Amino acid sequence: MLLQKKTTRRKFLLGSIMALPVSTILIKGLTAAQAAEMAAPELSDYKPVFFSADEWQFIMAAADRLIPAGGKGKAPGALETNVPIFIDQQMHGEFGEEIYLQGPFNVHAPATMGYQLPYRPQQIYKIGIRLANSWCQQNHQKAFHELSDQDKDSVLNQLQKNGVQFAQMGEASLVASQFFNELLSDTKHGYLADPIYGGNKGMKAWIAIGFPGARASYTEWVKQHNIPYPLGPVSLAGARA
Repeated sequence: MLLQKKTTRRKFLLGSIMALPVSTILIKGLTAAQAAEMAAPELSDYKPVFFSADEWQFIMAAADRLIPAGGKGKAPGALETNVPIFIDQQMHGEFGEEIYLQGPFNVHAPATMGYQLPYRPQQIYKIGIRLANSWCQQNHQKAFHELSDQDKDSVLNQLQKNGVQFAQMGEASLVASQFFNELLSDTKHGYLADPIYGGNKGMKAWIAIGFPGARASYTEWVKQHNIPYPLGPVSLAGARA
């Protein structure tokens, strides 16, 4: 009996890009990067596979405040680069299965003591979002995504500094800053990772920061000092911006 190989997210996204007809790309005058952006799902049309509807609204709102659009040089934000899709796809996969989850745990131990949580990242998100929304309801009478931008920033700041006491809401094994750090780290990764993983749509983040991407060789530029690098980024799928 033959076992069917599991299709990974990376293969699926790469297949979506490569499935675009070359003739169509040439007729429309699109670059490979523009074709890759077309192959990526529209955030407004995307249906999350891991997060519930309420959790998805939290992720969308939080990512938008962590990396808002219109920063230095009018850089794209988390929503313009599909960061929430990256996070949803990561949580839907096997991410975190290798984490050692045998106690004892000490949530207040210094970072040098290593991972100190009895939860995988997926559980951190589920618990953290539920408690953060509960805190918002108690203090603002609204869910997080319904708050003003100023109040959203305030809540995120309090999560980061443990101003939101998860222990007082019955959660003794996770503190707010651990949830915030997981969210912030994944948001950064989704913004700067290769587009093949679901975020950084159209390599917009790389273009904004001048990152060259996965070019195979830079030998011709090694001795050219103080000269701006003129070539755009290249993705793992071979798309060029």
